[in-house]
Amino acid sequence: MSPDLTGSSAIVQLIPFLVLASYLIMLLTLGCLGYRQRQAGEEDYYLAGRAQGWGITAMTIMATFFSSFALLGAPGMVYREGVVFALVSLNVPVAGYCVYLLGGKIWKAGQKGAYVTPADMICDHYKSHVFLRLLVVLVGVLFTIPYVMMQLKAGGELAAVLFSSYPGAFDLGAVVLATITTLYIMIGGMRSVAWTDALQCFLLVTGMLVSGAALVRFFDGFSNFSEAITRLPKASLTLPGNTGFWSVPMLLTVSLLMPIGGMIQPAQWMRFYAARDLNTLRRSALIFIILLTGCFLLGIMLVGLGGQILFPLQIDEIGNVTPHQDVGSFDQILVAVVKKTFLELLGPSLGMTLASVIVVAIMAAAMSTADSSLHALSALLTRDVYSYFIRPDSGQSERVWVGRLVILGATLFSLVFVLGGKGTGGTLAGTMDMIVGLGLFAAAFSIQLLPVTVDVLYLHRGTANGAASGLVIGLVVAFCFTSLFRSLTQISVGCFVEPLLLPVITVVTLCREWLPIHAAAWGLIPNVLIFALVSSFSRGRVQC
Repeated sequence: MSPDLTGSSAIVQLIPFLVLASYLIMLLTLGCLGYRQRQAGEEDYYLAGRAQGWGITAMTIMATFFSSFALLGAPGMVYREGVVFALVSLNVPVAGYCVYLLGGKIWKAGQKGAYVTPADMICDHYKSHVFLRLLVVLVGVLFTIPYVMMQLKAGGELAAVLFSSYPGAFDLGAVVLATITTLYIMIGGMRSVAWTDALQCFLLVTGMLVSGAALVRFFDGFSNFSEAITRLPKASLTLPGNTGFWSVPMLLTVSLLMPIGGMIQPAQWMRFYAARDLNTLRRSALIFIILLTGCFLLGIMLVGLGGQILFPLQIDEIGNVTPHQDVGSFDQILVAVVKKTFLELLGPSLGMTLASVIVVAIMAAAMSTADSSLHALSALLTRDVYSYFIRPDSGQSERVWVGRLVILGATLFSLVFVLGGKGTGGTLAGTMDMIVGLGLFAAAFSIQLLPVTVDVLYLHRGTANGAASGLVIGLVVAFCFTSLFRSLTQISVGCFVEPLLLPVITVVTLCREWLPIHAAAWGLIPNVLIFALVSSFSRGRVQC
């Protein structure tokens, strides 16, 4: 049973509608303001004229990084696994350091070469404008589409919780989130996205900290809360967690590689280009590390562990872990905790108002990443595909309009996938089991750009053939270690491709048993080796 946030009186039942409507109106208002400040051309539409100050830059980077993963997926994972997931908080300072270490270099190169997309810089460096460009675009698509799906799924789940007494709330919530997000991106481009991200960042940070504080207050202080944690099952307080998934190698690879993948994905790369100067990025990195690390430890961790106390997990005799019946799914633990603590501490009216604000904050986290991802995907497909391979003589105005159509098409595709996969029990539903799973799936592909990025910014030792070869191998190997590949192998049983997949399945299974690391790491290892090997043999030869 999903948590029900509706109250008994008609006024209390109206509160979620009023809070959500006010938030959506503010988003559209900011989108229109961004449109009024616009200037002609792609550089303004995609990079806000390369003039974003440190406040907006910091908030849009944070909002893009902390998606529904932060307010739904991460608390859900802490609720399912226990304190072991606290080590994943390491991903925040790692990501912030990437802003400082990589962001400044990317900004300098972007200023010098007038680059807009990652492929602009990479392909210019290697003097390769065909195959390598398409590969970089493919990496962007493989990261972006799952991330957009993740946010739309979150919007649907939140609507189903917020308006649980209304049939079809999941579908309507996903559609409304997709529609509003698409509108303000298409209207104002990067400027509208960044301004709405600032609002959304404020909401998600406030939501995390307020939820953690309310939970501690509910237990009459941190000492009582800490004492209650000590009574949790032993598996919740030790490695590798309740399900046994989070071994030390898995924790380390996820904590180190996922944030790097999140920072070299196209949307963040373009935010580095859009910053006003180097000091802007340095300040943003510092704010990022301090603020979001605090949010993770004082918000996400407290809510996830408090959720285990308030809503004990159901663990059967063979070790299967399921959420409490009053929670519905692991990803809804924050909403369940907010409902219980806020309504009991503050009463129906005020409690419902603040609970609705928290749910809207979660929706803001989803929208802030969906808008950034869609906006970046528009740039990739328009500049790197349309203007290079379809209409090289197209003007900037034409390409901006094509970019808007790309945003619309990508949103519709993602929405159909989310609505079609909901509750089917098949492969689609399996790959969207938890929001964390979708986030890790996307990061497994974006991290494959790391060898190329490091070489372009620091080493200058690789070649186009090496970069392309490493990317291809890295993407294929990473995919073979993902949950989607496992799902596809299950449905291939009995068909003609089963004999072809059997050796791959055997190797993948043996590798997982030998070293339980994430798919991102399995792809990155051969990526680096092939990149280095092919580059050493192809220097001075014709490049792809």
